[in-house]
Amino acid sequence: QVQLVESGGGLAQPGGSLRLSCAASGRLFSVNAMGWYRQAPGKQRELVADISSGARIRYADSVKGRFTISRDNAKNTVYLQMNSLKPEDTAVYYCNARVGIPQVSYWGQGTQVTVSS
Repeated sequence: QVQLVESGGGLAQPGGSLRLSCAASGRLFSVNAMGWYRQAPGKQRELVADISSGARIRYADSVKGRFTISRDNAKNTVYLQMNSLKPEDTAVYYCNARVGIPQVSYWGQGTQVTVSS
């Protein structure tokens, strides 16, 4: 089992910044990738960014150039630095870890990000 604990959400003004953190614990010996997804009201959950064990990174087109994902392997923590926030970034952000073969996906409890003036 893998446990994921997110922190860092909250309220930001348009153009502002927030930094999300996700600390992983448990059976971490075969984590294939960690990342962030988000779900806005009435919409499907979507990939924001993820980073593989080989440090390959993917971003959603909507956040490229504004968000940066990073990973501290020593702390088993993944971060999402969000700059130039827009109201359409408002959503619940979920941390995700994909582990093992066959791959199992684990989710955090979610953290609310609200971008509003």
